[in-house]
Amino acid sequence: MTLLTVGLNHITAPLSVRETAAFPPEQFDSALDDFLRLPHVHEGAILSTCNRTELYAVTDAPGDAELRHWLCAQRGLNDDAMARYFYIHRDRDTVRHSLRVAAGLDSMILGEPQILGQMKNAYRSARAARGAGPLLTRLFEHSFAVAKQIRSQTEIGANPVSVAYAGVSLARQIFADLSETCAMFIGAGETVDLAARYLAEAGVHRMIFANRSVERAQSLATRYHGYAIALDDVAAHLAEADMLVSSTAAPGYLVHYDQLRGAVKKRRRKPMFVLDLAVPRDIDPAAGELEDIYLYSVDDLQSVIDDNRRSREKAAALADGMLDVRIEEYIDWLDSRQATDTIRQLRDRAHATREDVLAKAQRRLARGENAEDVLTFVGRTLTNKLMHEPSAALRKARGAHQQELLTSARHLFSLDDGDSSKTTTEDNE
Repeated sequence: MTLLTVGLNHITAPLSVRETAAFPPEQFDSALDDFLRLPHVHEGAILSTCNRTELYAVTDAPGDAELRHWLCAQRGLNDDAMARYFYIHRDRDTVRHSLRVAAGLDSMILGEPQILGQMKNAYRSARAARGAGPLLTRLFEHSFAVAKQIRSQTEIGANPVSVAYAGVSLARQIFADLSETCAMFIGAGETVDLAARYLAEAGVHRMIFANRSVERAQSLATRYHGYAIALDDVAAHLAEADMLVSSTAAPGYLVHYDQLRGAVKKRRRKPMFVLDLAVPRDIDPAAGELEDIYLYSVDDLQSVIDDNRRSREKAAALADGMLDVRIEEYIDWLDSRQATDTIRQLRDRAHATREDVLAKAQRRLARGENAEDVLTFVGRTLTNKLMHEPSAALRKARGAHQQELLTSARHLFSLDDGDSSKTTTEDNE
């Protein structure tokens, strides 16, 4: 069995590719069920966020083609065109990758905490679909424990950081006085909640919340002393917004070019800061061509993210050093589990052989054969049956492989390299 990860992220793929590879929430469960039906996938999980889409699998397939083909087929992507965006991790590298992702060491904003919650959601979904067996269960839970350790023992999580935080940092650079601005939010998820909290802390007092579910919008509006509107009413209120922040899972644009052009006209060329944190994008990117519209997507936050990364590189280096020991813990557990499985199989086969020989011995005794002859038969037959396959394998092996097997056999059975005629106390009993 192989632990395998196939995926793409903000490092390997641009936003235009990431948004096509991401799984919409309404399709996620059916996609996961289909993934777990793949012939060679024995355990599986899908992690899909705005910055990464990853498949985790325990598989007996000879390579990674099955997972890559499945992902491309699911998202309507061309295999050949997507090949350059994928990364592949196996076994130990999968463990390292999982631990780094959970700890925020592989995130666009180094050390951001949101990915840990997203990874926990992916694990819960996999468990609900019976896709998280012993190997993935141990991998995810180990990753969560390591992430907790890294956050408590390093400065990687010392300050509030997220894509929302980076966006708000950019807004601070554009507006001299945030207290005089009005912010409109589209969506009601964690990213919008974080952005609203950061803007409220920065002094923004007037907030408008729009969402498909007005009740959820109202919940945020109550928390931040704003007011809620229906999604269909966004266009009518756009001109009020100095800042527009959007982060939903909608499959298409929620705010179009013509709507923003009309809003700018009503605002009499007063600038509007537009932050599209959604993947796929919520705001028509063509709107960025309008004068007085300052449109930023998640990829445009890179300069803010780079500043954050530089301030956290020391903590990240320390965290990466901590990972080596924790990776070995999982590998040791995996090796131990595999050894236990092998030992159980050996014992089961030895017991089956014993039962077969004893049954034959009992039939001989029932026929009246001499007990001493039957005991001799039992000893000889058990020895021959138990030693046949190991002996055949040793004889068949050649060269270095044979020497390796012979060394292992001497070690496993405590054989003396000298006089093989020596007997142990147990032999004489």
